Amino acid sequence: MSAPLKAIDGNADLAALMTDLAAKARAAARVLALAPPEQKNRALAAIERAIRANAPAILAANAEDVAEARAGGMTSAFVDRLTLTQGRIDGMAGGVATVREIVDPVGAVTESWQRPNGMTIERVRVPLGVIGVIFESRPNVAADAGVLCLKAGNAVILRGGSDSFRSCRAIHECLVQGLREAGLPEAAITLVPTRDRAAVGLMLTGLNGGIDVIVPRGGKSLVARVEAEARVPVFAHLEGVNHIYVDASAKLDMAKSVVLNAKMRRPGVCGAVETLLIDRDAAATKLKPLVALLIDAGCEVRGDDTVQGADARVKPASDEDWNTEYEDAIISAKIVDGLDEAIAHIQNHGSHHTDAIVTEDTTAAQRFLNEVDSAIVLHNASTQFADGGEFGFGAEIGIATGKFHARGPVGAEQLTSFKYRVHGTGQTRP
Repeated sequence: MSAPLKAIDGNADLAALMTDLAAKARAAARVLALAPPEQKNRALAAIERAIRANAPAILAANAEDVAEARAGGMTSAFVDRLTLTQGRIDGMAGGVATVREIVDPVGAVTESWQRPNGMTIERVRVPLGVIGVIFESRPNVAADAGVLCLKAGNAVILRGGSDSFRSCRAIHECLVQGLREAGLPEAAITLVPTRDRAAVGLMLTGLNGGIDVIVPRGGKSLVARVEAEARVPVFAHLEGVNHIYVDASAKLDMAKSVVLNAKMRRPGVCGAVETLLIDRDAAATKLKPLVALLIDAGCEVRGDDTVQGADARVKPASDEDWNTEYEDAIISAKIVDGLDEAIAHIQNHGSHHTDAIVTEDTTAAQRFLNEVDSAIVLHNASTQFADGGEFGFGAEIGIATGKFHARGPVGAEQLTSFKYRVHGTGQTRP
């Protein structure tokens, strides 16, 4: 397994360590960029085996992290994000297998054309280089980010949250084991070996050109800091203020199933719905059943006057609620006058992450999908499908809500850039 962690004595030593890690990652990235797909896939197969074989050690490390989080008074949603189970480890390993099976994006020619002078121009996918991933409580991000970067020919520097420190170390040992078995440099997937928060600030500087892209995975404060301070490009979403609009034509049973899953499957994930919008024409038949369903499932509902009137257990919603990502079993609910008002509300209060409509009206569905300016829009499906694994990517390094380069779940293909290859026969420019 991996070597013991170095002791860190002061910020000077930390800066030297981080600079050294970045230099080694840069060297590893040059090797990975040229590694054949078969070699990368051997590493991924070995990583999958290691994760499955070392599940007891991963669970034991995670149990220590969870116990510490509970002793520190962390919320139930936070603890859920932190917790690993055998099922979640199996899912992690399954994601590695899926990543192994997808087509290698590196070297793919996406376009090719010939100029009148006879030159042929190709646009070809290439790795980004070294990716820094800063994440908080979810230790599975270490595996997801590590294998996706590997598949796309990138080195990665992982900085996990202090709360998941032991879990990430156990997972990282499996990643390194896979690299070693395939003859790839161990520095291709590097875990920052300290809980010192100063390491985040150092990564945001780019480490003297050692990091090409930063991906933050965590709460609003982390992402806001990264977007404000980073000196290199960032793939990120600030928050997931996600909506479901229940149209008048929606089937009640479908609406109940979709809304309950979107909120209560895992309330703390970024794809959880935070605001429920209901068409006024649907209120008479759908409002009370939906509200009661959520409350009976343990979800606090905060609503406008009409929603409060449907169930005495509803709490009044404030103006702030419409802009809040709860990351907990809480939802805001509002009656809107049709599709136009629903779209306007999402535009004014959403975060361009994930929004859904439940309707049997195909015209309304098409308008919603076309007009809602979010990275992911869904028709008759739960917002919890906002996940790279559910998109067939095997995993994701994050959800990007910007409009440059990558948007939505960031998988292996999105972790590449491109260059132009030009083939000539001696042409010169007049």
